[in-house]
Amino acid sequence: MVKVIFIFIIAFSTVKLILDAVLPVFDTLCESKAKSIATVVSNDQATKVMRDHTYDELFTIEKDSEGNITMIRANVIPINEIISDVPNKIQEEINKQGRSKVEIALGTFTGFRLMAGKGPRSKNYHIYHRKRRNRSA
Repeated sequence: MVKVIFIFIIAFSTVKLILDAVLPVFDTLCESKAKSIATVVSNDQATKVMRDHTYDELFTIEKDSEGNITMIRANVIPINEIISDVPNKIQEEINKQGRSKVEIALGTFTGFRLMAGKGPRSKNYHIYHRKRRNRSA
């Protein structure tokens, strides 16, 4: 019985050490992947929304009798529509994305910096749900 308990202690300690080495890397890779997806989606959606609008629709140019520009007036209603439409479309598209694969090289699991990024890739999905830690910037 003591041997079994000792084996379990060793096994759990080994798993804990491996997870402590891999999870920060996995968190960083997931964060980088999420930022990449968000950047691509936000650029695409902003471009799509702006295709429907022209400069003349967003701004009114007033000129004097000689043709000189005296004032450029912003048309607030279409600008506000864009401001509210873009984030909504971004969120809709991100929600459609679902889960994404994050690949971790097998060498990363060793915990040695020299081996990080080396070897075959292990394709992982975001399989655990943890509360995001507060990070001070």
